[in-house]
Parts: sequence; C-alpha cells; structure tokens
Amino acid sequence: MASGTSWTIRAGAALTALAASAGCAAGPRDAGHTPGEETAPASPRVTLHPTVSPTRPPGPPGALPRPGEVGRIPRPADGLPPVISSIPTERKVVFLTIDDGWEQDPGFLAQVRDRRIPVAAFVTRDAVEARGAADPTVQGGRFLGAGKWGYVRALRDAGAMIENHTLTHPNLTALGYEGQRAEICGASRLIRRRTGISPTLFRPPFGNQNVLTRRAAKSCGVHALLLWTATVQPGGKIAYQVPDKRLRPGDVLLMHFRPNLSRDFRVLVDKIRRRGFELGNLDAYLKAATG
Repeated sequence: MASGTSWTIRAGAALTALAASAGCAAGPRDAGHTPGEETAPASPRVTLHPTVSPTRPPGPPGALPRPGEVGRIPRPADGLPPVISSIPTERKVVFLTIDDGWEQDPGFLAQVRDRRIPVAAFVTRDAVEARGAADPTVQGGRFLGAGKWGYVRALRDAGAMIENHTLTHPNLTALGYEGQRAEICGASRLIRRRTGISPTLFRPPFGNQNVLTRRAAKSCGVHALLLWTATVQPGGKIAYQVPDKRLRPGDVLLMHFRPNLSRDFRVLVDKIRRRGFELGNLDAYLKAATG
C-alpha cells in the first residue's frame, strides 16, 4: 500500500523476434554506464528495424481531452509532487500503464505501434537489461531482455511514454533519502541517456512511498507519482480495487511485461472497448489537469 498524501486523480519501429531467454535481480548498484552493456552477447536476441508508415495518422495516440472535460489536480501544500491514482474525468476513458520491462514481446510492440494504443511504460534498469535473477512472475517468458534498451526505444518510437520505475525495484520506504534519490535520479539519467527522454512521472515499486520519496523524486525532475486503480492479471483479467468490481472513468490500469504479454494485451484492450471505454492519452490528460 502507498503511504503519504494521495489524490485519487490523475508507438516507428518494427520488431522481429528470433527468440529470447535471460534474467534479472534487485539490489542497489551504481547508476553509471557499465562498459559493454549494450553490446554484451545475448542469445538469442531481438532485432529492431525502423520503418515508416505512410498511412500513420498524425498526432498522439489515444483519446484526447475535450475542452472543460478534465478536473483540476491540486498541487500539494508542501510543494512536493502529488501522488495520483486516477484522472478526474466523467468521460468513459481509462489509461494503460505497464511496469518493469522484463518480457520484451514483439507482439506487444506491434500492437502499440499498429493499433496506435496509448501506453505509459515505467521501466527499471535491471528488468530492461535482464540483470541477475528475474522476477518469479516472468519466469518462462520467451523474450526476457530480448531487445534491452533497443526495445524501449522502439516503444518510444511507437508513441509510448517512457517513465521512471527506479534502477533496481527496491522497497523505497526501507531506504533513506539519499538511497531513494540514487534509485530515482539514477534511473532518470539512464533513461535519458538510452532514449533521449527525461521522465517526469515516477511509479514507486510496489506503490510504496513516503515524504522522502516525494522529496527525492522532485529533486530528480519528477512532476508526479503515478499509482493505479486496477491491476491486469494473466489472461487479461482486470483485478479491481473497488467493491463493485467495474471500470470507472479515469481509471489507471497497471500491467507488467510478463509472459504471453501480446495475447493478454489484446484481450485487455478488446475487453475495455467492449465495455464502452476509450483508451486515453495519459500525457495529454495530465497536462489538461495540471495546466
């Protein structure tokens, strides 16, 4: 559970998979560049090839806010980044987010790119680079660390937001200020170096955060901490955090880079649309809400 003040507010490139299998682990490490980390052998691996689609519609993917639609997200009195779990709107629109970066499934990338599905990816270094022992929930995946940062850049080129989820996925509340800052700032620097993007959103691992997290995040250029209102389980099943077990306008859904990602993502998107909801562009909605 998240701690601290919280507000209930708030794809190119084509990928050819040859196969993959690797792993990754948690534990604080130096945030600097490891020589050869981008060229280290990874067998089998994923190959990325840039393409240009002449029929690609202009503009960002996903539903954009209408004038006057979005409520305001108040700034905390302490001047620190707000903690947001949903977007203040009555429109039937939800927002897709995905964490970590272990299972780099080419089918997921193709859907984000070809169907122009808006998604925000909160990545960790250890997951993207497949360092150490992988999260048990991703064991058996076909594409563990298959493309590494090339895969993340392909998601960026497909229109996905690339945001911060720390270097090693620790429980931040067990760390002091400097430890939390090293995790958050280190991840932001690495994402900027590898993708050219400076993250402005941060998702604390496990949702665990405190005032030191918000202080550290602000010092690293983070504008808001983004949590979630529902999680996506294997098979595309939605696990709700509300008693009536249904989607609500402005919900933020959390899924992970896990085995069968392409299949589960297709099931999830189709389910959301059958229920009459649109997929919103998170960046545009947050800008509308914060001015």
